[in-house]
Amino acid sequence: MTHVLACIDGSMAATAVCDAAAWASRRLHAPLELLHVLEKPDKPAGGDLSGSIGFGAREHLLLELVALEEKKSRLLLEQGKAMLQAARERVEASGREPVTSRQLHGPLVDILEDLAGETRLCIMGREGESNTRAHRAIGSNLENVIRTLSRPVLIVLPGFRKPRSFMISFDGSPTAWKAIDMVAGSPLLESIPCHVVMAGKAADTRQNELTEACHKLGEHGFEVTDASLDGNAHDALLGYRREHDIDLMVMGAYGHSRIRQFLIGSTTTKMLASCEVPLLILR
Repeated sequence: MTHVLACIDGSMAATAVCDAAAWASRRLHAPLELLHVLEKPDKPAGGDLSGSIGFGAREHLLLELVALEEKKSRLLLEQGKAMLQAARERVEASGREPVTSRQLHGPLVDILEDLAGETRLCIMGREGESNTRAHRAIGSNLENVIRTLSRPVLIVLPGFRKPRSFMISFDGSPTAWKAIDMVAGSPLLESIPCHVVMAGKAADTRQNELTEACHKLGEHGFEVTDASLDGNAHDALLGYRREHDIDLMVMGAYGHSRIRQFLIGSTTTKMLASCEVPLLILR
């Protein structure tokens, strides 16, 4: 059975991840699993902290450093368990049961890739726990997770609320069409009013495809509003969202190579950094 997988850490978005996971698992009729990952801790700074002091003293320092690392690892393990317990209590308080949890060791991206076969939707906070003080900072793992994981990823911000409306960023690309198909075939956003919005160059040349996409969603029971916007796609989409007070954005992601992204930038990365509401990424 596939799960809604909620990635729990010490970031400001952790409670939002819990709330979004409870909402999504209810909508999808899927079990919910909470995941905390302990990545390999940093090595002690400097490596050889004993410098030029005598061998006996250096050996003593190394033993103390080993003991310090063991203690640090043990504390991080306990901290992770406490975070999972707090997350479980928050989710269960919302009435969502049963909830399972697990704590794993290793690189987050590799672990999520290994769990992809049992994951229906992955939920993460936008800012990692090391970036909580940076305005609109993106967690260091976020882009790699989105590029690697062959499952939908819901990126949330602190203060999640159940979506009353959502919008799909549509440009006629294969990833955009895949997003339309996935939304149409999933109960996650069923019966929630939908906006399909096209902006930038695509808005001038792909009107027929926009109409076709809206028609497809309408056939699946969605109440659809369509819009074509002039100007820079990134700014136009964010402005439309604010104007219509839309609660969630949906988009295909990273449809181009890393080389093209390096040369001209990535709309996905810009949207991740600047979007003010949860972002559902479909690949």
